Amino acid sequence: MGETLAGGNVAIALLANAVATGAALVALILTFGPVSGAHFNPAVTLADAALGGIRWHEVPIYLVSQVTGACLGVAAAHGMFERALFELSTRARTGAPQLFSEFVATFGLLSVIWGCVRSRPAAVPFAVGAYITAAYWFTASTSFANPAVTLARSITDTFSGIRPADAPGFIIAQLAGAAAATAFFRWLIPGRATIADRVATPVSHPDHAPQEVG
Repeated sequence: MGETLAGGNVAIALLANAVATGAALVALILTFGPVSGAHFNPAVTLADAALGGIRWHEVPIYLVSQVTGACLGVAAAHGMFERALFELSTRARTGAPQLFSEFVATFGLLSVIWGCVRSRPAAVPFAVGAYITAAYWFTASTSFANPAVTLARSITDTFSGIRPADAPGFIIAQLAGAAAATAFFRWLIPGRATIADRVATPVSHPDHAPQEVG
């Protein structure tokens, strides 16, 4: 919709993408947090598993569900806007600045989650939505910050797409950013703080914060 209405103005298309993504994230995390912890992002799922938030044997089904859901989202969007259900992207996103941007974007996203989940768990949906909206603008890559989203965007030849050949570099940078943020917050805020399936439901014990995600 942003690309259709922007009339060639890239800034307007980017603004539309940023606002829609940030607002939708808030709504979706609030809705699906109590069901699954709102794990929409493989980088977040892997980081949470590394801290013991979910069991490793559960991780594969999370990852398959995330990638499948992202790809079905592409098909739904294409169906609404009269495009082929799937089409390989031709939009080049390569080079060190792009990869570093994805590292920064994902490091920031995990930092927001780990920082909020321990002290202000009810704020996580809003903090994640606000961060992603902002990161669309302060990163050169427009902040994918999600391996499942990266794979899905490789099958849409639109403003938001990424060439399949460029996707692996983005995913590696995202996983590196998530790992760095997780390690940093293990040092900065000692103690186990995972992402739980009780979104915005505070508990009394300070070492057992509710889990939430982006």
